Amino acid sequence: MVPTVEWKDGAVRLLDQSRLPMHVEFLDCHDYREVAQAIRELKVRGAPAIGVTAAMGMALGARALKTTDYEEFVGAVDAIGDLLAASRPTAVNLFWAIARMKQKLAALKGQPVARIQEELVTESQTILDEDIALCKAMGRHGAGLIRSGQTILTHCNAGALATAGYGTALGVIRAAWEQGKQIRVIADETRPVLQGARLTAWELMQDKIPVTLITDNMAGALMRQGKIQLCVVGADRIAANGDVANKIGTYSVAVLARAHDIPFYVAAPYSTIDLNTPSGAGIPIEERNPLEVTAIHGSHPVAPDGVEVFNPAFDITPAELITGIITERGLFKPSEIATQFRL
Repeated sequence: MVPTVEWKDGAVRLLDQSRLPMHVEFLDCHDYREVAQAIRELKVRGAPAIGVTAAMGMALGARALKTTDYEEFVGAVDAIGDLLAASRPTAVNLFWAIARMKQKLAALKGQPVARIQEELVTESQTILDEDIALCKAMGRHGAGLIRSGQTILTHCNAGALATAGYGTALGVIRAAWEQGKQIRVIADETRPVLQGARLTAWELMQDKIPVTLITDNMAGALMRQGKIQLCVVGADRIAANGDVANKIGTYSVAVLARAHDIPFYVAAPYSTIDLNTPSGAGIPIEERNPLEVTAIHGSHPVAPDGVEVFNPAFDITPAELITGIITERGLFKPSEIATQFRL
């Protein structure tokens, strides 16, 4: 796996996903503001990957502070976390990682600032390592849902590129493939930013997992023809009642799956579960630049100048459309999430 995010020579190194699939390039962030900008501009994306990146951004910013006064240091680190938190509003992993770094900071009270700075770097690496382990555990739990010979539909990118490594939804698919199951993946293109076309197709091809790319409006026709047996997607936030926020278009896939009696699964780690939000109605939905819709990659117009655009990046899939949620602890019904993860 190409590293999505890593601590490298005192900088946060990111695989620049805005350049894929044509160019595999890395971006070295030497300042936490550069990390926030990379998150905003989708150079790194995917809820778990955003969380890991934010943690490393906080460590990067903390390491650059010159003060030796603990209270002054804490105030500055809190401000760094607040700036990173403002980069994107929907993926709860971002806020979870920032909160965890602040908890680590509080636990180190009384220690020399120089030691705290290094401990924060270590904590961000621990978050990265844990994310990969969680993804592999999800893969083991979810692989049993897939039978050899099946074709699985996925939407957006919930693979190694969206995490610290291995992936959530694609982690389930990857685990099934590693077990020797002969499967095929159908990837929705995922307009308007084309994460399915640019990222999921590329990632699966790297692993030599058979993948077919389709436009977003083809899924229903293929389901009706019996060419899809299972759907599995990732998540950016899961509310306490099991409602799921994921990339725009996920809700449509879930409705189509229900209409054709096809199981629809969500794969996500505990850091994506937001028990403080009772239902999907309380999840903030990011609205992005209209240029993403009116032009391909911002430079090839496909719509008339001046047309009104609505560009929400995510939608809400209600719990009743979800067959099950695959986590590192196992497979649960959406209604069981609050009980299972309350602690």
